[in-house]
Amino acid sequence: MGHLGFSYVGLIYLLMLFIPNIIWSKSQPIDNEKIHENKAFILLERVGQVGCTGTLLIFSDFNITAFSLWSLWLISSFLLMILYEICWIRYFTGEQTKEEIYRSFFGIPLPLASLPVMAFLLLGIYGKVIWLIAFVIIFGIGHIGIHIQHLKAIKRIS
Repeated sequence: MGHLGFSYVGLIYLLMLFIPNIIWSKSQPIDNEKIHENKAFILLERVGQVGCTGTLLIFSDFNITAFSLWSLWLISSFLLMILYEICWIRYFTGEQTKEEIYRSFFGIPLPLASLPVMAFLLLGIYGKVIWLIAFVIIFGIGHIGIHIQHLKAIKRIS
Protein backbone atom coordinates (compact mmCIF):
# COMPACT_ATOMS: atom_id res chain seq x y z
CA MET A 1 0.00 0.00 0.00
CA GLY A 2 2.96 2.32 0.51
CA HIS A 3 5.27 3.58 3.21
CA LEU A 4 5.00 7.24 4.10
CA GLY A 5 8.23 9.18 3.76
CA PHE A 6 9.93 11.54 1.34
CA SER A 7 10.77 10.16 -2.10
CA TYR A 8 13.82 11.70 -3.74
CA VAL A 9 13.10 9.57 -6.82
CA GLY A 10 9.61 11.09 -6.99
CA LEU A 11 11.13 14.56 -6.72
CA ILE A 12 13.57 13.81 -9.56
CA TYR A 13 10.71 12.59 -11.75
CA LEU A 14 8.66 15.70 -11.01
CA LEU A 15 11.62 17.93 -11.87
CA MET A 16 12.11 16.00 -15.12
CA LEU A 17 8.42 16.60 -15.85
CA PHE A 18 8.03 20.20 -14.72
CA ILE A 19 11.25 21.88 -15.90
CA PRO A 20 10.65 21.37 -19.64
CA ASN A 21 6.97 22.29 -19.19
CA ILE A 22 7.92 25.53 -17.44
CA ILE A 23 10.36 26.35 -20.25
CA TRP A 24 7.65 25.52 -22.81
CA SER A 25 5.12 27.75 -21.05
CA LYS A 26 7.52 30.68 -21.44
CA SER A 27 7.92 30.03 -25.18
CA GLN A 28 4.66 28.71 -26.60
CA PRO A 29 4.67 27.24 -30.13
CA ILE A 30 4.91 29.84 -32.88
CA ASP A 31 1.57 28.67 -34.29
CA ASN A 32 -0.20 28.34 -30.94
CA GLU A 33 -3.95 28.84 -30.98
CA LYS A 34 -6.55 27.93 -28.37
CA ILE A 35 -8.22 24.57 -28.96
CA HIS A 36 -11.43 23.62 -27.14
CA GLU A 37 -10.66 20.96 -24.54
CA ASN A 38 -13.20 18.51 -23.17
CA LYS A 39 -14.07 19.56 -19.60
CA ALA A 40 -14.18 15.95 -18.38
CA PHE A 41 -10.64 15.38 -19.70
CA ILE A 42 -9.48 18.59 -18.00
CA LEU A 43 -10.99 17.47 -14.68
CA LEU A 44 -9.40 14.01 -14.93
CA GLU A 45 -6.05 15.55 -15.86
CA ARG A 46 -6.11 17.98 -12.90
CA VAL A 47 -7.19 15.35 -10.36
CA GLY A 48 -4.49 13.02 -11.70
CA GLN A 49 -1.84 15.76 -11.61
CA VAL A 50 -2.52 16.62 -7.98
CA GLY A 51 -2.73 12.96 -6.97
CA CYS A 52 0.43 11.96 -8.82
CA THR A 53 2.41 14.93 -7.48
CA GLY A 54 1.46 14.25 -3.89
CA THR A 55 1.88 10.51 -4.16
CA LEU A 56 5.31 10.79 -5.80
CA LEU A 57 6.58 12.91 -2.93
CA ILE A 58 5.08 11.21 0.14
CA PHE A 59 5.81 7.52 -0.48
CA SER A 60 9.38 6.38 0.10
CA ASP A 61 8.69 3.15 -1.81
CA PHE A 62 9.94 4.80 -5.02
CA ASN A 63 13.44 5.31 -3.62
CA ILE A 64 16.25 3.06 -4.85
CA THR A 65 16.84 -0.13 -2.90
CA ALA A 66 19.20 -3.07 -3.38
CA PHE A 67 19.26 -4.19 -7.00
CA SER A 68 16.99 -7.11 -7.87
CA LEU A 69 14.97 -8.26 -10.86
CA TRP A 70 12.20 -5.96 -9.58
CA SER A 71 14.55 -3.00 -10.19
CA LEU A 72 13.93 -3.46 -13.92
CA TRP A 73 10.59 -1.68 -13.39
CA LEU A 74 12.45 1.38 -12.10
CA ILE A 75 15.08 1.20 -14.84
CA SER A 76 12.41 0.90 -17.54
CA SER A 77 10.48 3.77 -16.00
CA PHE A 78 13.57 5.99 -15.87
CA LEU A 79 14.46 5.16 -19.50
CA LEU A 80 10.99 6.36 -20.53
CA MET A 81 11.64 9.62 -18.68
CA ILE A 82 14.97 9.97 -20.51
CA LEU A 83 13.11 9.52 -23.81
CA TYR A 84 10.66 12.19 -22.62
CA GLU A 85 13.57 14.59 -22.06
CA ILE A 86 14.97 13.76 -25.50
CA CYS A 87 11.59 14.59 -27.05
CA TRP A 88 11.65 17.98 -25.34
CA ILE A 89 15.18 18.62 -26.58
CA ARG A 90 14.01 17.69 -30.08
CA TYR A 91 11.15 20.18 -29.74
CA PHE A 92 13.25 23.03 -28.29
CA THR A 93 15.95 22.65 -30.94
CA GLY A 94 13.42 22.28 -33.78
CA GLU A 95 10.71 24.43 -35.32
CA GLN A 96 8.66 24.73 -32.10
CA THR A 97 5.30 24.30 -33.80
CA LYS A 98 2.18 22.55 -32.49
CA GLU A 99 2.73 19.80 -35.01
CA GLU A 100 6.23 19.22 -33.63
CA ILE A 101 4.86 18.77 -30.09
CA TYR A 102 2.65 15.90 -31.25
CA ARG A 103 5.09 14.24 -33.65
CA SER A 104 5.67 10.57 -32.83
CA PHE A 105 9.06 9.41 -31.57
CA PHE A 106 10.33 6.03 -32.77
CA GLY A 107 6.73 4.92 -33.25
CA ILE A 108 5.54 6.21 -29.86
CA PRO A 109 2.42 8.31 -30.48
CA LEU A 110 2.09 11.65 -28.66
CA PRO A 111 5.38 11.07 -26.82
CA LEU A 112 5.25 14.25 -24.73
CA ALA A 113 1.91 13.08 -23.35
CA SER A 114 2.30 9.30 -23.30
CA LEU A 115 5.92 8.84 -22.12
CA PRO A 116 5.52 10.39 -18.66
CA VAL A 117 2.23 8.54 -18.16
CA MET A 118 3.90 5.23 -18.99
CA ALA A 119 6.96 6.11 -16.87
CA PHE A 120 4.85 7.00 -13.83
CA LEU A 121 2.78 3.83 -14.24
CA LEU A 122 5.94 1.70 -14.23
CA LEU A 123 7.23 3.66 -11.23
CA GLY A 124 3.97 2.91 -9.42
CA ILE A 125 4.45 -0.79 -10.17
CA TYR A 126 8.07 -0.63 -8.99
CA GLY A 127 7.06 1.03 -5.72
CA LYS A 128 3.96 -1.17 -5.38
CA VAL A 129 1.98 1.99 -4.63
CA ILE A 130 -1.59 1.49 -5.80
CA TRP A 131 -2.32 5.20 -5.21
CA LEU A 132 0.17 6.26 -7.88
CA ILE A 133 -1.12 3.62 -10.30
CA ALA A 134 -4.70 4.83 -9.78
CA PHE A 135 -3.80 8.53 -10.13
CA VAL A 136 -1.68 7.82 -13.22
CA ILE A 137 -4.61 6.08 -14.90
CA ILE A 138 -6.86 9.05 -14.10
CA PHE A 139 -4.20 11.50 -15.26
CA GLY A 140 -3.45 9.48 -18.40
CA ILE A 141 -7.08 9.39 -19.51
CA GLY A 142 -7.36 13.16 -19.17
CA HIS A 143 -3.90 14.17 -20.38
CA ILE A 144 -3.67 11.85 -23.38
CA GLY A 145 -7.33 12.54 -24.19
CA ILE A 146 -6.63 16.27 -24.35
CA HIS A 147 -3.59 15.72 -26.54
CA ILE A 148 -5.55 13.50 -28.92
CA GLN A 149 -8.10 16.33 -29.23
CA HIS A 150 -5.28 18.78 -30.02
CA LEU A 151 -3.76 16.46 -32.60
CA LYS A 152 -7.13 15.99 -34.33
CA ALA A 153 -7.67 19.77 -34.38
CA ILE A 154 -4.22 20.34 -35.88
CA LYS A 155 -4.88 17.76 -38.60
CA ARG A 156 -8.20 19.48 -39.45
CA ILE A 157 -6.47 22.85 -39.71
CA SER A 158 -3.55 21.59 -41.84
